[in-house]
Amino acid sequence: MSHVHIIGGGLAGLSAAVELAAQARVTVFEAGPACGGRARSFHDRSLDTRIDNGNHLILSANDLTFRYLDIIGARHTLTGPGLPIFPYYDLEDSLAWTLRLSKGKLPFWALPGGRRVPGMKLSELASLGRFLRAGEDTTVETCLSSGQLSRRLLIPFAISVLNTDIHTGSAKLLGNVIRKSLAKGGMACCPWFPSVGLSETLIDPAVAYLRRFHGDVHTGVRVSAITQENGRATALETSDGIIELGPEDQVIMAVPGPVAQSLMPALPAPDAFESIANAHFRLPQAVQSRGVVAQAGFVGLVGGISEWVFLKGDVLSVTVSAANRYADRKNSELLATIWSEIRRALDPVLSQPLPVAMPPARLIWEKRATFAATPEQNRLRPGARTDLVNLALAGDWTDTGLPSTIEGSIQSGLQAVSALGFRSAIEHTGS
Repeated sequence: MSHVHIIGGGLAGLSAAVELAAQARVTVFEAGPACGGRARSFHDRSLDTRIDNGNHLILSANDLTFRYLDIIGARHTLTGPGLPIFPYYDLEDSLAWTLRLSKGKLPFWALPGGRRVPGMKLSELASLGRFLRAGEDTTVETCLSSGQLSRRLLIPFAISVLNTDIHTGSAKLLGNVIRKSLAKGGMACCPWFPSVGLSETLIDPAVAYLRRFHGDVHTGVRVSAITQENGRATALETSDGIIELGPEDQVIMAVPGPVAQSLMPALPAPDAFESIANAHFRLPQAVQSRGVVAQAGFVGLVGGISEWVFLKGDVLSVTVSAANRYADRKNSELLATIWSEIRRALDPVLSQPLPVAMPPARLIWEKRATFAATPEQNRLRPGARTDLVNLALAGDWTDTGLPSTIEGSIQSGLQAVSALGFRSAIEHTGS
């Protein structure tokens, strides 16, 4: 049986490992103390509770993600409203509203009647068509129409999906996401997120699945070099020693781009990055919300620093995308501003108002959360295949056609599996 060595225990590596578990012997090497990469949970000492290192919405259109969850038996760990509804609060206009998408492809939600973005005009829907037709060099900004649809929905959506500002962000990458979600109708856009934590949904069940297939998962083991001879990877130098690769052994390198380049310097990869900041507030007791916010479990914010607020029992977790723009601001200042924003947005829908004084809080920065999703950086993304016949690449920074998302990470793992000649849920001939 073939033996596939997977370097990196993030979602891309685990996606590949899960796909290979029934086809080959699998060994995963993760340099950190636990698998998960940028999608994991951990116990935070300062808050004395378990939190995620980031927040992620999964849309019902993310077919590969749901397939992965079904394989590892974790779909039931997601929570969500089961409908395409998105509660929002506009901080500039002190206005709460809810986007209720039509179930089918026809955008009836855009007609007057309380389901659409307040103040939008039907003519603004032309922006969506421009995204679907966008070329390689088109930026998000050039596709947007002026109006409330852009300000209250499309711009926040673009920033959260691309993790890049609209002036430089790739309209083509955003268009690919729209094509796979909103263009398929509202039922492709039902939001889901882990009911407990990212690790409990995406990581721990995958590791347990691999072990049922006698896969080996080694944490705290770093691969520091790859020996190459005659167009093949022949050995892995790890912190536990050198692993000689046999003629049937293969390798999937599922590490961040800069790490991949340190192992293979000639490899092309994006070299500009954007950060994400996540603020977590520990409350004295669990919050009780009402109406659509209780149904959804989150609120989108417009017109401030905060973007998404997730209500997780006694923890309020806030996402700030494209956070390089706030890098020169003090954490204490950012936390105070975010707390003020979420108090304004949530107090009207909570059974009890939030305290004026900020509770214990933690701001977590992922400095290189994603590659900058610009046209220039998108052109630097390599395919799954490499010059080594027994080594393939995986990672959301590789050429998936998507920005850095959970769906893109899982897709990249499947592309690597296919590139090595194994069965995969997708066909891929990436170079």
